[in-house]
Amino acid sequence: MKSIQALREQRQSLAKEARNQLANKGDRAWTKDDQVAFDARADQIEALESEITATERVMQMEIEDHNRDVEQFRTNPAARVENNKSRELFAKLLREGPQNMTREEVTEIRNTMSTGTGSQGGYTVQSDVAKQLIDALKSFGGMRGVASSITTSQGNPLSYPTSDGTSEEGEWVPENTQASSADPTFGTVGLGAFKASSKIITIPMELLQDSSIDIIAMVTKRINDRIGRTMNKGFSTGSGVGQPFGFASVAGVGKIGASGQTATVTVDDLIDLQESIDQAYQDTGTCRFMMHQQTRKGVRKLKDSSGRPIWAESYEAGIKTGTPAQLLGSDVVINNDMAQPAANAKTIGFGDFSKYMIRDVLEMLLFRFEDSIYTSKGQVGFLAWARAGGNLLDLNGIKLYQQSAA
Repeated sequence: MKSIQALREQRQSLAKEARNQLANKGDRAWTKDDQVAFDARADQIEALESEITATERVMQMEIEDHNRDVEQFRTNPAARVENNKSRELFAKLLREGPQNMTREEVTEIRNTMSTGTGSQGGYTVQSDVAKQLIDALKSFGGMRGVASSITTSQGNPLSYPTSDGTSEEGEWVPENTQASSADPTFGTVGLGAFKASSKIITIPMELLQDSSIDIIAMVTKRINDRIGRTMNKGFSTGSGVGQPFGFASVAGVGKIGASGQTATVTVDDLIDLQESIDQAYQDTGTCRFMMHQQTRKGVRKLKDSSGRPIWAESYEAGIKTGTPAQLLGSDVVINNDMAQPAANAKTIGFGDFSKYMIRDVLEMLLFRFEDSIYTSKGQVGFLAWARAGGNLLDLNGIKLYQQSAA
């Protein structure tokens, strides 16, 4: 069985070959042999992606079920910060619980972290740990990779100022004539703070007792993965009720597929979607497509009027020489929390995704459970609550492709 690294390198090589084939043909006619070779590479890339995804899923299941990734949380003695007393106390709180700490240690924790519902094991996560967690969430992928973001210390309601100047223009003024007035139009968009739960994370007592394990890293990694996936879904398709406003829930429709296109999209549809965004946004160079992997599967097969594919493969993400996938000259972001092709589904977004604002709240609450449900299994439970919000600041900045109704 090939390693994930070998599979990724093989995919990268095929992607380079596909891009080079498109570049080398230039404006020359695209022959049947060209198409056969290109399709063969595309099929191989798709098969490799499926194998990589399946391998990663199996590895993740093993991690969740058996905690087989312990080695990555082994503490490097040379990298320890001995004088970071508050962090050491936080680690002790995770390992042993507040009942096994001295009065002085509990007092210091209360001073540096503040106490939530301490009788239930709830403590506000130490600020530097919370910041590390938020920083990790920012690189989670999907929406966080392209949206703007701010971090607030508290979760009170926030109105964010907005202004759209794409339709504003000056004027020609004759001599001795006063200039007209045209004040910019300002507005506000609400950025609430909604609660997201990590669900209860169980850690074997043996790992908590192992001093060579970086328990803070282990617990925050679990929190990051679970809350990160939940938040991305909210930023993508959230209703705004008890969760953020997802961009796909509030952005306007730039193109609706013709009758019969409940699961397909055409080249002309994608061009119309691109052109639904004002050129002022496109001139910034930040506009891009966003879609689910299953939508991409169909889009990758589309051809222009000369029979050439309109999709340029990406080099494998994470490799320094990598390049993003491109569609009609614009970068593509894969977001598997977007809708898959179906009647009336809004499956493709295009525009400047920096116009979507994510708001993170620095304050996080962590609970530690030691009741019989867990101790009978030799485990300790942890539950994290984090708050975040999101909204599209400029409705003209992103438009959607909607599948036909029937």
